[in-house]
Amino acid sequence: MPIVSAVVAAALGTTLVVTATANAATTLGAAAAQSGRYFGTAVAAQKLGDSTYVNLLNTEFNMVTAENEMKWDATEPNRGQFNYSGGDRILNHALNNGKRVRGHALLWYQQQPRWAQGLSGSDLRQAAINHVTQVATHYKGKIYAWDVVNEAFADGNSGGRRDSNLQRTGNDWIEAAFRAARAADPGAKLCYNDYNTDSINPKSTGIYNMVRDFKARGVPIDCVGMQSHLSNNAPSDYQANLQRFADLGVEVQITELDISGSNQANAYGAVTRACMAVTRCAGITVWGIRDSDSWRGGENPLLFTSSGAKKPAYTSVLNALNAGGPGPTTTTTTTTTTTTTTTTDPVPPGDCTASVSLNQWNGGFVATVKVTAGSSALNGWRVTTTLSGGSVTGSWGANGSGTSGTVNWTNVDYNGSVPAGQSTEFGFQGSGSGSGLNPTCSTR
Repeated sequence: MPIVSAVVAAALGTTLVVTATANAATTLGAAAAQSGRYFGTAVAAQKLGDSTYVNLLNTEFNMVTAENEMKWDATEPNRGQFNYSGGDRILNHALNNGKRVRGHALLWYQQQPRWAQGLSGSDLRQAAINHVTQVATHYKGKIYAWDVVNEAFADGNSGGRRDSNLQRTGNDWIEAAFRAARAADPGAKLCYNDYNTDSINPKSTGIYNMVRDFKARGVPIDCVGMQSHLSNNAPSDYQANLQRFADLGVEVQITELDISGSNQANAYGAVTRACMAVTRCAGITVWGIRDSDSWRGGENPLLFTSSGAKKPAYTSVLNALNAGGPGPTTTTTTTTTTTTTTTTDPVPPGDCTASVSLNQWNGGFVATVKVTAGSSALNGWRVTTTLSGGSVTGSWGANGSGTSGTVNWTNVDYNGSVPAGQSTEFGFQGSGSGSGLNPTCSTR
C-alpha cells in the first residue's frame, strides 16, 4: 500500500500530497489498486478456454468488461426474449476470481438485433427503455459501472448528436436511458462512452456540454468513458481533457485503450500518467489482452504479444501505476483556480462521512457530495451543508431543506441504502459562491 505524507504550503494556500510506494507491485491490477484505481481488460467468452489467456486475465487485471456478450444483439436476440449466457459466463468468471465488472453497453446504434433495427419512433423508444431496464435488473448489484449509452455523438466539427434510429426517437433518449438504468440498478455507476474524445475537440466538447446539462438538471450520470483507440501518441491535451470532465463532478474512465505504432511504450506511459494525475480518473481498461485478441488486426496495439509475453508498453504502464498519483486517500485544495476537490477516505469507523467536490466559476458552482458508510451499512442518511455566500438553484440525488444558510439533505428512494464502506453521491447547483460547505453526515 502507498505511504502518504502531506506537506502544507501555507503561503501558497495549497495542500500538497506526496505519494510513494513502499514495495512496487508486480501486476497491473495490484499496481493500480495502490491508488484506489483499477486496471482492466475486455474479455471474450469464447476465449475463456484458452489457458494462456485465462492465466493473464486472472493474474494481471482486477476489472473485466464483456467485449460483446452484454450488448443488445447478444442479450435480446428476439423482442422480449433475453439470453444472458455469454454475459453471465464472463461475469461469473470475474466474480469467482475476485474481479469487478464493467457492463458494456446497454444502448448503441450498432449491434442492435435485427428486430430492433426495423422499429422506429415510440415503439423503438419503448423497446429500448425496456431493454435497459431488463438487462440492468438482471445484473443488479453485480456491475460496477454501465456504459449506458455508447457512441451517440457525431464525428467532425459539429459537436452534435449522431443521426441514428435511436436519436430519431427524440433528443431526450439518452436522458431516458440513464434514468431507466438508475431505476433498475441504483448501485451501478452510469457512464456515457465514446471514441475520438481524447482531446479537447468539438465532439468531446459536445459531450462535455451534455454532461454539464445532465448534472445541472439532476439527470443521473456518474462517469464518462474515453475509449482511447490511439496511434503512436496520446494527444498533448489528454490530461487536460480528462480533468475538465472530472471538474464537472463525474468520474473519468479510460475504457477501451489500445495504441499502435513505434512509439507505443511511451504513449501507453503517457496515458497512464495522465490518469494517475487526475483524482477522478477511476481506472483504465485495455481492449483485449494479447495482440492476437485485438480487434485492430495486425496493428499489435496491446500490452502482451500473441504468445503472452510482456511488451515494453507493459513495463511503461506498470512503472507509471507504481509511481502513484492522487487517489481516494488524497486531499487537494487549489486556491489559484476556481476548482476545489476534497475527499476524506479511508472511512473511519462510525456512522458515515461526507466529502465535497466543488466546481466553481464566477457567479455559480456545482457541488458533488460523496456519502460514505462507516463500519455499518446505512439505511438512510442526512448531510448538513453551510451555504453562506450562495443559493441553491437545483439538485439531484437528495432532498434539500432550503436554498441557503444551513441546508439539510436527505436521501431519496434509490440511494438511502449504502453497504458498509461503500459510497453514494448527490449534488446541487447554485448561484454565488459554494465555498465553506463543510458537509457533515449522520444516519436517519
